[in-house]
Amino acid sequence: MGFGVFIHRSDSIYDDSPAEQYQFPGQYLGRVQACVGDWIIYYEPRKVAATRGYFAVAKVERVIPDPKAPGMYLALIEHGSYLDFINPVPFSGPDGVIERGVLNEEGRISGRAQAAVRPISAADFNRIVSIGIDEDEPELPRLDEPGVTHAVDGFADEAQAPFIFEQERDRVMQLSSRIVRNRLFRRLVLHAYDKRCAITGLKLINGGGRAEVDAAHIRPVEASGPDILSNGIALSGTAHWMFDRGLIGLSDDLDILISRHANDPDSIQGLLNKTGKAIVPGRVFERPHPQFLRWHRENCF
Repeated sequence: MGFGVFIHRSDSIYDDSPAEQYQFPGQYLGRVQACVGDWIIYYEPRKVAATRGYFAVAKVERVIPDPKAPGMYLALIEHGSYLDFINPVPFSGPDGVIERGVLNEEGRISGRAQAAVRPISAADFNRIVSIGIDEDEPELPRLDEPGVTHAVDGFADEAQAPFIFEQERDRVMQLSSRIVRNRLFRRLVLHAYDKRCAITGLKLINGGGRAEVDAAHIRPVEASGPDILSNGIALSGTAHWMFDRGLIGLSDDLDILISRHANDPDSIQGLLNKTGKAIVPGRVFERPHPQFLRWHRENCF
């Protein structure tokens, strides 16, 4: 087992769903199998417009042949392991690259940085995750810190070097803690929605500076809903209660729906923002995903 970095692009030709699966060609099977049972970090390359950099972490459960695409394989993500970072982690900061393993022996960025799958040392893993989930947003590290390692070129046509196994696993327990994950998910969702209820449009901050809005899972964790921003929505207490009980729902186009089973639909209508649509973030990947909205309509609404 070993930590890894998987490059993901939303416009990729590959059939990727980061919280569920990662598709890759068969010649890279051994490299992905080296990550089975361990954690990987998703990275969006710098050539992507408005790149998220290192944006999430997940655990690889197993690898199977893709039943829909001969010659392709799927790395299946362990249920409940995917977690979006609350802080953006760029490829490099003021003091150089964050992932030290992409440096060559002269300290320069090598072709390894283009590898679609590459091993990552425990030191690099902990550094990236610490920045990504730290609620105090720590400063980026300096290049003279210890723990610099050199990774192999993940998708290059050359002999594969073994993954480096290290004992530093400081963040793994945090990544598995439901208490920690709930807190991080709340911060992630509230930041994306500017602390505003998507249904009512209200942005209420109490005297202590805390937003009076919940970070709701569209598909609940108990029903295999992942901690991914596109499965989240910011809702006031009343809207959250109605959403969970199926009195309101959302269409794939984000129209707010009122259940025919509601005993006072006029009062519910009066709570909705004037547009009749959910108020959601501007970036597509931050908005509620249709697959989660459909699940809610089919199982709750």
